[in-house]
Amino acid sequence: MADALSVISTSVLRNLSEKLYEKRKNAALEIEGIVRQLASTGDHDKIRAVINLLTTEFTLSPQANHRKGGLIGLAAATVALSTDAAQHLEQIVPPVLNSFSDQDSRVRYYACEALYNIAKVVRGDFIIFFNQIFDALCKLSADSDANVQSAAHLLDLLVKDIVTGSDQFSIEEFIPLLRERMNVLNPFVRQFLVGWITVLDSVPDIDMLGFLPDFLDGLFNMLSDSSHEIRQQADSALSEFLQEIKNSPSVDYHRMAEILVQRADFPDEFTRLTAITWMNEFVKLGGDQLIRYYADILGAILPCISDKEEKIRVVARETNEELRAIRADPAEGFDVGAILSIARSQLSSEWDATRIEALQWILTLLNCHRAEVLFYLNETLDSLLKALSDKSDEVVLLVLEIHACIAKDQQHFRQLLVFLVHKFRIDNTLLEKRGALIIRKLCVLLEAEIVYRELSMILEGEADLDFASTMVQAMNLILLTSSELTELRDLLKQSLANDSGKDLFVSLYASWCHAPMAIISLCLLAQAYQHASVVIRRLGEEDINVKFLVQMDKLVRLLETPLFSYLRLQLLDPGRYSWLLKVLYGLLMLLPQQSAAFKILRTRLKTVPPYSFSGDIRRTASGTSYSQLHHVPSGSQIMEDGDLGLDCLANTHNGINFSARLQQFEQMLQQHRAQARLQSQQHHNNPTSSKEKQKPEDQPSGPDISSRPPSRTLRRGSGQS
Repeated sequence: MADALSVISTSVLRNLSEKLYEKRKNAALEIEGIVRQLASTGDHDKIRAVINLLTTEFTLSPQANHRKGGLIGLAAATVALSTDAAQHLEQIVPPVLNSFSDQDSRVRYYACEALYNIAKVVRGDFIIFFNQIFDALCKLSADSDANVQSAAHLLDLLVKDIVTGSDQFSIEEFIPLLRERMNVLNPFVRQFLVGWITVLDSVPDIDMLGFLPDFLDGLFNMLSDSSHEIRQQADSALSEFLQEIKNSPSVDYHRMAEILVQRADFPDEFTRLTAITWMNEFVKLGGDQLIRYYADILGAILPCISDKEEKIRVVARETNEELRAIRADPAEGFDVGAILSIARSQLSSEWDATRIEALQWILTLLNCHRAEVLFYLNETLDSLLKALSDKSDEVVLLVLEIHACIAKDQQHFRQLLVFLVHKFRIDNTLLEKRGALIIRKLCVLLEAEIVYRELSMILEGEADLDFASTMVQAMNLILLTSSELTELRDLLKQSLANDSGKDLFVSLYASWCHAPMAIISLCLLAQAYQHASVVIRRLGEEDINVKFLVQMDKLVRLLETPLFSYLRLQLLDPGRYSWLLKVLYGLLMLLPQQSAAFKILRTRLKTVPPYSFSGDIRRTASGTSYSQLHHVPSGSQIMEDGDLGLDCLANTHNGINFSARLQQFEQMLQQHRAQARLQSQQHHNNPTSSKEKQKPEDQPSGPDISSRPPSRTLRRGSGQS
């Protein structure tokens, strides 16, 4: 300090701390002259002493005017040093940077002015302090004083100019500071940061693209800023980087993919759109490089397919198709289990479009990586079965297509149908609302005969007899009414003429025994009229309740449909089809006279031509025992209607043992009676619980039947209703 005082007069130092700017400026000019003189003689020791005096006695002084004077003095000294200033920057710049955080706004302003003048002199040598200067400018960009902000802006422009023209700038040292500052929310700071990113990216020698993952998340944050200008600047910067990615041969997709996945479900629509657009380009450009991120990307895309914004939906669908088109091998890191897990999780989405695309992915994986998907079958099957209850028919049909694809293997085929029956058992609503759709679709996809045979085998041993009866009734109605099962009906019509029809008849009969009306329908379809007549006579010994009458009503109405036109035409030859007449009259005798079904069937029978009936009917009417007609030894051949011509011996029952079938039917009736008695006992023991369990679907559908109490049963006698 003594050396400095020897070259600087007391009056100069006094003026440097004056309140008036002009006096401080004049003092700074004198210091500039003194330092220039010392520099010309090469006396750098005294120059350091002068700088030290300005720092300790002025810039660090508690007096604001002293600090202002010190700053202007340091700038003057730097100007005087000119090309020699570089060797003294370690002394000059730190006190100026410290002044950026001064409490006095005027001091901060003069600090910006001083550093601006210093930077103009030293230019590239100034870069060694870049990070500290950048950090200081970042804070000053949000300064509360407008004048300070303005001064900082001018200094910022100069620093950018110096950096873009310097070969000493280190992007590697700068990026950690930039990454740290990118999370600041202040709009002025954000503008400052985007400005620097844009400037540095424009410098050919600076590879900002290589460090993009470090600040990409921050740029996406700015897309949702409240300031339109900031959003626009961030979007512009991102667009420029995306263009560079398209033109670059080497890009780090991995880290950026993680960021995009997180941003794809961001609340801000513009952010989501930008993220999904980037993902779309990534999948197109670097598909193979993103193999291990497929599951994450898919998890981000599927929800966007149902986004409320159309632009997002369009891009998401395109990206989804691009991703699905890539054929990756598990050996290359393609995780089938992870993709499958994402698809399963999206089956619970509230949006139909997302659930449909998730199912499409499962189907795609099945077709491309069947073995891997089947490895996770137990986890997947439960989700697929739940999806059968989906509110969308399109979803249900797609689920069934997946089930059919799984069931191509015999092992999985039976497992599927067992699971399906179990699902119907625990969810009555599913059977009621979707049962027909599900069974029909499976028949189309997996061949109707095989599906019906397998379901019949499962239901034959069903412990829940009420459910088995309901399920059989549903399957029977589908069999009789669905266009998809036309070939199956045609085959059953040949039950008495060929082996395939016989085998199918016998296979279905075993489970159809759970529902008497289903058995009668099956016999009418197979034209086994004599056996149908026997079954009807057996039913006269049963308690006929409302459910039974409802099923009879459905059957009578079905007899009037085109399906049974062949049967109605057979009534033109009552002599030949006498057992058919017995069946219809038997049904008529079981129906209440006031029911609509009774009137329909009676009207039909009135149209039968008044031909003389065959001897069988006359003998029965005249007193021959009915049991003598129908109880035949096991394995005997019984002639059916229509077998009265010359070829009657050739066209027999084709080996169907109807006596055994009748025994099978009676055993099933006994099981149902036993269960009914057990339920009745439980009802008497706990009447309250029974009332709670009673379901509205037990009510009849026909208007004539519904007037009767649901709990009432009718004990049928001959000719009474």
